[in-house]
Amino acid sequence: MAEGVSIPQRGRAILRTVIIAGALILSGCQSVVPRRAGPVAPPPPRAVQVQPQRVEPGIPTDVARHRVALLVPLTGTNAGVGQSLANATQMALLDTKNERVRITTYDTNGGAAAAAQKALADGNRLILGPLLADDVKAVAPIARRAGVPVVSFSNDITAAGNGAYLMGYVPGQSIERVVGYAKAQGVSDFAGLVPNGTYGERASSAFLRAVERAGGQVRSLQTYDRAAGSLSAAVTRMTPNGPYQGVLIADGGATAALAVPMVRRNGGGGAHMLGTELWNSESSVAARPALAGAWYASVSNTLYRQYAAKYRARFGVGPYRLSSLGYDAVLLTVRIARDWPIGSPFPEERLRDHDGFAGIDGAFRFGRDSVAERALEVQEIRGGTTVVVSPAPSGFGDR
Repeated sequence: MAEGVSIPQRGRAILRTVIIAGALILSGCQSVVPRRAGPVAPPPPRAVQVQPQRVEPGIPTDVARHRVALLVPLTGTNAGVGQSLANATQMALLDTKNERVRITTYDTNGGAAAAAQKALADGNRLILGPLLADDVKAVAPIARRAGVPVVSFSNDITAAGNGAYLMGYVPGQSIERVVGYAKAQGVSDFAGLVPNGTYGERASSAFLRAVERAGGQVRSLQTYDRAAGSLSAAVTRMTPNGPYQGVLIADGGATAALAVPMVRRNGGGGAHMLGTELWNSESSVAARPALAGAWYASVSNTLYRQYAAKYRARFGVGPYRLSSLGYDAVLLTVRIARDWPIGSPFPEERLRDHDGFAGIDGAFRFGRDSVAERALEVQEIRGGTTVVVSPAPSGFGDR
């Protein structure tokens, strides 16, 4: 590509002088040439060699910004969530007016391991994502060998470690928070309904630990599956072990709304219903009359509502609730980037800052298990909406 050359004013004057002087010299030379001589042949043109411009493969070399990869599904069944996460990261970069970080998105639907290898080959020094636990487990060892940390959006604690950090909302923290609140309100005797499967197993373990720590007692803990009649059968099995003052339903709001009338008819008429962080991802949970008076713990929604309105205005659709993880991951990156020299490896030790980080979802920090510990609030469903009955702490203090 040709480049223009700027000549200073004084240089122009000098150049004009040289040109005029040269013209005079040439005219003087022409005056002494005999008239009978024929025209002087011009010298042959000189060949000018043009060096071809080298085009490097992959994304351009960046010497002014940190290169960060975002690994999310952009095609397939989870494409909607992945695109929402990608949009959120771009929003965060624009909102922070950051010019030191560049994020390149890689589709994990064709294989998370292949996406990670491409991201590393492109020179990325930090990976945000993937979304699914199995993808995290596939990516972590590849990234670890390259010395690149992975900040994932999964909530499966078995995927944490080996250089992988989890930002997802872990059910155990939600259960411990709501059980602690219930105990403070005088609830000592608990019962639980949990679905079969991995989530239910982890919820059961967390529930038993939380009640024990709070000084309460679990009188009954029943499991169920998705077959017809299984939920009602679990409630029936729970009934003889009463009375109980609080019942944890470790499932989504729709299933909880089905279970509550059964519990009320079978000896749990005065019990407080307790939910998990799953309820916070359902916009219609507060509109279910059966759940009136129920408590559940989750990240705060105060800043999320503002974010969601801004997201809708920019992209024309509402965001997935999980997309705030992408936004907060960028805020984390931007904060660390202030002291992260361009071109150097990502300072992984900064992810374990004791004071943690702040984002749309409130304060969080990574513990020794590489799982995000979050400051959670307790909400009560009341009058078709949710009311905060125990605010989330603003930080972690000396905990």
